[in-house]
Amino acid sequence: MSNQANLRGLKSGLTLDFPQSLGVYDDYAAAQKAVDFLADNEFPVENCLIVGTELKQMERVTGRLTTGGVALGGLLSGVWLGLFVGLIFSLFGEENTLATILSTALFGALFGLIWALAGYAATRGRRDFSSVSTIVATRYEVLVEHKHATQGRELLATMPGATGSAFG
Repeated sequence: MSNQANLRGLKSGLTLDFPQSLGVYDDYAAAQKAVDFLADNEFPVENCLIVGTELKQMERVTGRLTTGGVALGGLLSGVWLGLFVGLIFSLFGEENTLATILSTALFGALFGLIWALAGYAATRGRRDFSSVSTIVATRYEVLVEHKHATQGRELLATMPGATGSAFG
């Protein structure tokens, strides 16, 4: 099967014909709770889709980057890569296993050090900090096939402590 056929199959599993909104929720847990309530009440939840909307990127700064820190990080990640490659080579080689592992770890450390320092130098001080980032949704909308929308809204109206804003 081609990649395009795989993508079409994935996309078709994530779409609905003529979707209508059952509600909008402030967090994923609330949207999940609404769909769970529908499932508990024998609603055909296979016709539902939870969609994260109003996406935003969040980046948490974790520290300041220095040349020494970058070098150490590159060295250590290179050692790990070298150890992994060395272990793989030692499984298939009949030479001195310890020498193979140590030499690949040394080459990995050197490669990691050079690669990290080259990458850091390429930024020319424009990004002297480390961070982690993620994309999160601000709201979550529960959609359903149009033929089940009325039944879904009626069921959600009976849900204890319903917090979503329903659309009619």
